[in-house]
Amino acid sequence: QVQLVESGGGLVQAGGSLRLSCTASGRPGSSYAMGWFRQAPGKEREFVAAINWGAGNTYYAASVKGRFTISRDDAKNTVYLQMSSLKPEDTAVYYCASTPYGSTWIPGFGMNYWGKGTLVTVSS
Repeated sequence: QVQLVESGGGLVQAGGSLRLSCTASGRPGSSYAMGWFRQAPGKEREFVAAINWGAGNTYYAASVKGRFTISRDDAKNTVYLQMSSLKPEDTAVYYCASTPYGSTWIPGFGMNYWGKGTLVTVSS
């Protein structure tokens, strides 16, 4: 079973930047996809971004496209989420997730493994 540990959350002013990291306990196989989801207070969890580990294909929610960038470091078994031009509405707990079915994964499909989350707070 894959274990995921997030880090990098914190408090930032609107317009600022923050980078989240998620390290997997083992090396994700080429068939894996890893991604980020978020849940704001009183709202359902929503998809943010994902990357296919083998092909490197990336996917973004419309609300973050152009502001957030997902990337991976094979040597560190780590996926990053670089967040820029942050808005108060980006405030949420951000969760890292992965699935071994990355070759067929698209936004809207589920994930199999989840981290515990890291809180991002954007002040106005």
